[in-house]
Amino acid sequence: MTLTEAEALDAADPLREFRDRFALPEGVIYLDGNSLGALPHSTPARLQAVATGEWGEGLIRSWNAHDWIGAARRVGAKIAPFIGARPHEVVVADSTSANLYKLLVAALKARPERKTILSEPGNFPTDLYMADGAAWSVGDARVRTVPAADIVEAIDDDVAVVLLTHVHYKSGAMLDMGRITAAAQAKGALILWDLSHSVGAVPVDLNGCNADLAVGCGYKYLNGGPGAPAFLYVAERHQGTLRSPLSGWMGHAAPFDFGDDYAPAEDISRFQCGTPSILAMAALEEGNAQFDGVDRAALFAKSRALGDACIALVEAHCPDLTLISPRDATRRGSHVSFRHPDAYAICQALIDRGVIGDFRAPDALRLGFAPLYIGFADLWRAVDILRQVLADGSWDDPKYHARNAVT
Repeated sequence: MTLTEAEALDAADPLREFRDRFALPEGVIYLDGNSLGALPHSTPARLQAVATGEWGEGLIRSWNAHDWIGAARRVGAKIAPFIGARPHEVVVADSTSANLYKLLVAALKARPERKTILSEPGNFPTDLYMADGAAWSVGDARVRTVPAADIVEAIDDDVAVVLLTHVHYKSGAMLDMGRITAAAQAKGALILWDLSHSVGAVPVDLNGCNADLAVGCGYKYLNGGPGAPAFLYVAERHQGTLRSPLSGWMGHAAPFDFGDDYAPAEDISRFQCGTPSILAMAALEEGNAQFDGVDRAALFAKSRALGDACIALVEAHCPDLTLISPRDATRRGSHVSFRHPDAYAICQALIDRGVIGDFRAPDALRLGFAPLYIGFADLWRAVDILRQVLADGSWDDPKYHARNAVT
């Protein structure tokens, strides 16, 4: 692909107008939307309105007047179409980690004769950490990991819940949700999907796959801002039986009756816990609003095409890098990773030149494509800068080898 060809693809892109909805700094090519989505232009004004109007003037009346109390369900309902769920099956609450804990413990308690949480080694660390914490909390449970390719065969009569990430955070490999879900349920296990690197970038159909449970974050492709609230999904059939171990007042059937005894709500609300951050909810709602009017088929097709183009350009111009992501776009999320022994230093050199990707230990350079605002010419220019950095050896400057606290 030449720059002229890339520019032609951008000119024909049905999503090109959506780029203008985001505040993208001049001279920066942002290939890290899979870790933190770009700021929508409309978000600061929304936050200002909530802070000065709803909070400053409305004060506590805004829980009713501006439906603060309904924000968790309202924003969850707006996320639902992106994950193939019904509006009443999704709620926004807490963090991805906290939601993992809630659903893992609930699943273990629902299968008391089974003691195993099954996952894969190399899953996103917080998933494995929270699985460890959930097993410890229950007391007689354990975590077992097997390679993703062996998950189906490893599901036995002791597995209570299978915990997997739909799109792997490092490699971008996408698992077959339908096949694995069916296999888990055939063995009597529940399945919990982490959609953090999927929602807003690749097709997800939880209801179509008959999935049981899912979680995901709001700060990546949903553009909710740093530390944005997460969401969780519980299939309608489980909402009356699974119980959250974090029995906070927002999960109570009647939180404003202020009774001493806990009675969980009968619906998805039972998986809320404490009082939500209304400012954070507003930012996530505004981030999600950037998808208004978007043709999701075109969005997902562009995501795949950007990944294909990235692989082709890097392999043509940067032979020192080795692809570790699936080559088949139907088996890949919206980021591509390459291996190099000095990937960290290369990443820092790129950032210094305005190309922001990220590094994942021990040796992966990861480039992500938020299809609402990344174009093919962006990608061409980014790979050209990568080619220059590798060719002139500028990445080997000692300052690029010094590790930052956040990599």
